[in-house]
Amino acid sequence: MTSALKIMFTAVIMTLSVTLVHAQQRITVEEYILTYKDVAMDKMKNYGIPASITLAQGILESGSGNSELARKANNHFGIKCHKDWQGKTFHMDDDAKHECFRKYKSPDESFRDHSLFLTQRDRYAGLFTLKITDYKGWAKGLKKAGYATNPRYPQLLIKIIEENNLYAFDKGITPEYLAHYEKEPASSEPNAASIITYPQASHFELVEIWETGRKLYINNGVKFIFAKAGDTFSDIAADFEIYSWQVYKYNELDKNHSLSEGQMLYIEKKKKKNKDANSHTLKAGESMYYISQLYGIQLKQMYKKNKMKEGSEAAVGKMIKLN
Repeated sequence: MTSALKIMFTAVIMTLSVTLVHAQQRITVEEYILTYKDVAMDKMKNYGIPASITLAQGILESGSGNSELARKANNHFGIKCHKDWQGKTFHMDDDAKHECFRKYKSPDESFRDHSLFLTQRDRYAGLFTLKITDYKGWAKGLKKAGYATNPRYPQLLIKIIEENNLYAFDKGITPEYLAHYEKEPASSEPNAASIITYPQASHFELVEIWETGRKLYINNGVKFIFAKAGDTFSDIAADFEIYSWQVYKYNELDKNHSLSEGQMLYIEKKKKKNKDANSHTLKAGESMYYISQLYGIQLKQMYKKNKMKEGSEAAVGKMIKLN
C-alpha cells in the first residue's frame, strides 16, 4: 500500500470512528425528558412557564440535545445573542450566515436564560395570563409573539407534547413511561395503578350530566366517567345506582385499587371489539390496559385478538388489533 493510500485509509477509518461515536452518544427523546424534567418543573414553579412547553421547545430547538448548538454551546432553545447579551457567543449558519448565538456553561444555565428571556420581554407578557395547563395557548402565543419564524411552530410543539404526554408535568405528574427509566415497576400486572396519564375528556362525546353533577361520556357504545379527586368505587356505584363490584370489574381493577383524579372508569361492561377502529400503533407511555380503556375493549379480548400472553406488554411501534 502506498503512502497516499495509507493516509486515505487512515482518514476513512477516523471518519467512521467519529461517526460511530456520535451515533452511540445520541440522546433519545425519552432520555432528554428524563434528564431535564426536574429543571423544567423547577422553572415552572419559579417563573410560571409550563414545563411541557419548556421541554417541547428544548426537544424541538436542540434536536433532543443532539444539535451542534446544544453540544458545543449548551444552547437548548436557539436563543440568539441580541443587543443585551454580554456572555460568551457561538457562531453558526441559521437564517443568515455566521449568526451569533448565546453560549452557556451548562444546559441548566440555558434553561434559566430561557425562562428569563420569556419573563423579561413585554411581547411575551400575554402568555402569562394563560392557565399553566393551556399548552396549546402557549404554543400558539409563542409563535404570535415572534419566538420562531416557522409557521408550523405551534403544531410542532403540540405534537411533541401530546406524543410524549408532557402535559402531565404541568400538573406535577411524571408520565408512566419515564418511571420505568427511574425504577423497576413493582408489578407487571396491567392495571390502572400503573397508568399516570389518562385519555382526555375532549376525545369523547358528552352524552349527559348526571343529577349528581357527574359528566357521562360514551365510547365504543359504552358509558363512562372520569373520576374526581377522592373518589372510591362505592361513591361511583352510589351515584349510578349500581354495585361497587361492577365498577372495578368493568374496568378490570382490583377492589383495593385507589382511584386517581381524571381516571377513566366505565360504568357498563366494555365491548369485545371496537366498532370504529381497526388498530392502534402503540406509543411510548402506553400500556395494553391504557389501550383497552381508550377504545372501550375488554382487556382479555384484546390480548386474545393479538395472540399475546395476558399481562404482557407490547413494544412501542407495535400495531394492536382492535376488532
